[in-house]
Amino acid sequence: MEPRPTHRKQMIGPRSNRELSTNPCFCNSDLRRPFTSHSLALLALTQEGPQEESVLPGFASRVEIAVTYSKQTVATFLPGSRIARRLRQGTAFYPELRRAVVPNSVQNTGVSTPEVRTPRFPLATAFGYSAEPMLDLGYVREHLDAIEKMARDRGITLDLAPFREIDTERRQLITSAERLKAERNRANEEIARMKRSGEDASKLLALMKEVSDRLKRDDVRIAELDERLKQFLLTVPNIPHASVPVGKSAADNVEVRRWGAPPKFDFKPRPHWEIGEGAGILDFQAAVKIAGARFAVYKGLGARLERALANFFLDLHTREHGYTEILPPFLVNTASLTGVGQLPKFAADMFHVEGTDLWLTPTSEVELTSLHRDETLDADKLPEKVCAWTACFRSEAGAAGKDTRGIKRQHQFQKVELFKFTRPEQSYDELESLVKNVEVVLQRLGLHYRVMLLCTADMGFASAKTYDIEVWLPAAGEFMEISSCSNTEAFQARRSGIRCKQKAGKSEFVHTLNGSGLAVGRTWIAIAENFQQADGSIVIPEVLRPYMGVDRIPPAGNT
Repeated sequence: MEPRPTHRKQMIGPRSNRELSTNPCFCNSDLRRPFTSHSLALLALTQEGPQEESVLPGFASRVEIAVTYSKQTVATFLPGSRIARRLRQGTAFYPELRRAVVPNSVQNTGVSTPEVRTPRFPLATAFGYSAEPMLDLGYVREHLDAIEKMARDRGITLDLAPFREIDTERRQLITSAERLKAERNRANEEIARMKRSGEDASKLLALMKEVSDRLKRDDVRIAELDERLKQFLLTVPNIPHASVPVGKSAADNVEVRRWGAPPKFDFKPRPHWEIGEGAGILDFQAAVKIAGARFAVYKGLGARLERALANFFLDLHTREHGYTEILPPFLVNTASLTGVGQLPKFAADMFHVEGTDLWLTPTSEVELTSLHRDETLDADKLPEKVCAWTACFRSEAGAAGKDTRGIKRQHQFQKVELFKFTRPEQSYDELESLVKNVEVVLQRLGLHYRVMLLCTADMGFASAKTYDIEVWLPAAGEFMEISSCSNTEAFQARRSGIRCKQKAGKSEFVHTLNGSGLAVGRTWIAIAENFQQADGSIVIPEVLRPYMGVDRIPPAGNT
């Protein structure tokens, strides 16, 4: 039998009165209400007895919320046991179009065609989630047109018709319940009076028994409706910040600035896989024997370069930028993944450990967010800045052909992640600071890069605003994303139950920010290509030489 993962309920309290953000993603106290003592029914009390009132007849268990991503693929979010069946079949809920980084103002570059991710790794167990939805039910109900426009700006289409029907039925049940409970209270008073006066109250008692039975049945129905609304809200992406440009693809991203200049060669620069294999520091055939395609074995000075980069990143960020180093587990549970928005949307993009509630981490953003899950932080001690080196694991479903040669897009890669917990009013200043921290790394390494502000259609699911930092690759003659720095505002904090509170104030959700500082493997690529020499050697940037113990990686045969 398959184990059924269980999770404790994350209770997220009412939202703060403060509205410092443009993001109207409020907490979900309204959705939780029916799980309390509210009993819901459609039953009118009359002297002749109970009479039933039908609302939306036939609309019960067949509702499915459909979502279309970038007008290329339609998937349905299926509640209950159907999730488990769909997962066992290895089917993604919402295959996401891969970001196509399209360099602007760069010659000899072309547009990458988006690819639809398709499932490759069947999952043995269904995931569960305990967190609250991202958007407040009341806000969605009152701003459906704005939600639809936001989705279109992001390149998706939300079918809100089932949401309207479910929400209408739910609200009518709640309204009927309030009327019914008022009648029940009056009936209880009448029963008490009749007993005191010696009258026969059996008819009224029998009627109350029918009412109680109906309330129990309707409690089950309202719980089902709540779960469906909750699952729908979990699929709605974050609302972009007002400063994010509206666009249809990566071609609409805005270049903010550049630093440095491309290196000049008196020979045709080679791609990193040719350089690495030629120098004997990369071995793809050995990796195939060990694990299969889309893995790499680093050897000798190639392995040392990978380690040197990670150490340099960690030393710089902890000693100069004020981050605290964390070494977290590389396995994460469902609650952690749901809290940051990886689940349910990206289930097919991750590796699941069969028979458990554990997954291989896709990014240490997951672990760093969950450091304070279900906690209230001291607002006076924010921002809190942490960083972590981890291996990261992604199935990269649907990535066949594009960027799969070499080490650019692998099932396993190493990364140093930067992460911040901030007060809402701090978060956008801290986002700019986060980007600067990443830029310092590339400047110290002497690598040409540019900073891009992503448009609405190119941002990640949880992000309210994102900057991509892209490094120059001479062999391809184009820029490659090497870091993505995002402010998720309170989007992740609401799911993860992370608040902050000042001594004389109410608690509020923190804002969370994340960024790669940097992706180690992609930096390895950039160094190999930008510092390659005609004889096949690689010059080591000066800042890395204390970590490497050498000033160059020689070609094969000269080690």
